[in-house]
Amino acid sequence: MASKRPNRLFRNLSSKIAAIPMALTALVVFVGGTAWTITYSFTNSKMLPKAKWVGMDQYERLWQTKRWIVSIDNLLIYGLFMLFFSFLIGFLLAALMDQKIRFENTFRTIILYPYALSFIVTGLVWQWILNPEFGVQNIVRSLGWESFDFNPLYSPEIAIFGVMLAALWQGSGLVMVLMLAGLRGIDQEIWKAARVDGIPIWKTYLFVVIPMMRAVFVTALVLITSGIIKVYDLIVAQTGGGPGLSTEMPAKYVYDYMFRAQNLGQAFAGSTMMLLAVLIIVVPWAMMEFRSNRRG
Repeated sequence: MASKRPNRLFRNLSSKIAAIPMALTALVVFVGGTAWTITYSFTNSKMLPKAKWVGMDQYERLWQTKRWIVSIDNLLIYGLFMLFFSFLIGFLLAALMDQKIRFENTFRTIILYPYALSFIVTGLVWQWILNPEFGVQNIVRSLGWESFDFNPLYSPEIAIFGVMLAALWQGSGLVMVLMLAGLRGIDQEIWKAARVDGIPIWKTYLFVVIPMMRAVFVTALVLITSGIIKVYDLIVAQTGGGPGLSTEMPAKYVYDYMFRAQNLGQAFAGSTMMLLAVLIIVVPWAMMEFRSNRRG
């Protein structure tokens, strides 16, 4: 055993040496920056960082601020609906694509194309589409349906769903590609056996195919959840957080306190809570993948 360990250590030595600069960069920039942010979240830093410790005061103030509480509520509503519909739409599109349809490459490119756009572009486009003056509402009314009312971005009760429409339009293509890759990895003998046994297609998907795609679903869950937690530019481009606080999000709260209110301590406390939310999702996924690799 002792003789094998040095061999494993020096295996692919040139690749390991080449990776040292990237590892050091990640350690200094990402880990160091994260540690710096968390440290100064316990200070009374305003426009510039200063080591005036205030303990948990910034976090107490954070959770007593109505704007932060509303942003968390909005994030939960947006996140739950976004997860459900992005998985549903992405999987249904992938299942359709998996039927070997004609012009599959063309359709796949069209559906995936919105993901190549920035959230700023997506937000502006959907702001125009949902604008009652010249968007969907105006077009339908010009066709004769004068009573048609569709202005979600101007209604505080449903504005968050107007934002979600734009996010689904952009993100469903990525979920479709991930799901399609998982479906293409399913052994065709399973489908043949299901047809021979007379099992309906929907049961085959629900009880056989989907459980076999666990790794794909977990990967998609991590990617979508991380994007949900840090959503910012889509909100700024589409609604600016309004009407009122109906589309306020934690990332916008952090940005505003850091650059507009010039309260670094409060902004760092908010970003630390966002980091904690991401870790709650990413760490279990990483542990699950590590255990599955060890079993493999």
